[in-house]
Amino acid sequence: MAKEKIILTGDRPTGRLHIGHYVGSLRRRVELQNSGLYDKIFVFMADAQALTDNIENPEKVRQNVIEVALDYLSVGLDPAQSTIFIQSQIPELTELSFYYMDLVTVSRLQRNPTVKTEIQMRNFETSIPVGFFTYPISQAADITAFKATTVPVGEDQEPMLEQCREIVRRFNHIYGETLVEPEILLPDNAACLRLPGTDGKAKMSKSLGNCIYLSDSADEVTKKVKSMFTDPDHLRVQDPGKIEGNTVFTYLDAFCRPEHFERYLPDYPNLDELKAHYQRGGLGDMKVKKFLTAIMQETLEPIRTRRHEFEQDIPGIYDMLKKGCETAREAAAQTLDEVRCAMKLNYFDDAELIAEQARHYAAKQ
Repeated sequence: MAKEKIILTGDRPTGRLHIGHYVGSLRRRVELQNSGLYDKIFVFMADAQALTDNIENPEKVRQNVIEVALDYLSVGLDPAQSTIFIQSQIPELTELSFYYMDLVTVSRLQRNPTVKTEIQMRNFETSIPVGFFTYPISQAADITAFKATTVPVGEDQEPMLEQCREIVRRFNHIYGETLVEPEILLPDNAACLRLPGTDGKAKMSKSLGNCIYLSDSADEVTKKVKSMFTDPDHLRVQDPGKIEGNTVFTYLDAFCRPEHFERYLPDYPNLDELKAHYQRGGLGDMKVKKFLTAIMQETLEPIRTRRHEFEQDIPGIYDMLKKGCETAREAAAQTLDEVRCAMKLNYFDDAELIAEQARHYAAKQ
């Protein structure tokens, strides 16, 4: 029988999702969901993982679970096709993490480039919470619990996937073939690997205030695009402009499609011609920003509309999440049973063990 093709993917619920999430993962998830190529798709909110650096503010994480759920539904994730669930409601994940901790050394975790970067970003150098430090192990539990064959993530997560594969190989080597080794699925558009903030900074971040959120109003989107970082040396329309590091053009690479020119900028046949004009001079930033604004509004308007509809039935959203958690827990429990069996921790299910020990002690009488 052919192995099932299963996707696992998710987000930490630390804020509303923004267009960086959309081009980096959400848009692709919906495509994968609708492709019919996968037997099961699990999408989760990593609230337990979010607590590793928000332990004193659990209410922030709790409030953002519903925000992320609304964002998921508004972009087109469908609970009839994808199992949407909350990490903390699947206790089997905690037990798997505990067993996997014995398969990884502290020095191996310290060498993980993603962990190193995240620790620096959060200024944890001198006081790293153990839960945060071990999150590659937790992530391996998330992936393997659902027997995921495919994990769609950005390049920055490749070291995490490699660590997961190491855990799978070590477990299977010691205990026999039990866990499924996942493959990474990278974004197919280079512009989607990491969308910069509107200020040109490398990362979109709520704390930097440089995000365009999926739930932003039309006025907020217009305002944010107008203030967007371009080429600081492009002071006059006639000046030649730079494309590299110019946030407006990075966003156009990620969002612009050929039909957008017919609709909003018929003077140009395609994006290459627009870039060429900007580079030789004679094209003002405001004209390009106006074009980008039109594209962003077209992209975000249906998402905003759907979100508003879903907001009318919040109890229904929680009911959907509860059902998703029940489905996810059933799958994780099955994997945990197999792990316990492989590790010889299934004491009460092993009739042979009980009978053999009974014979052993009877013989001593």
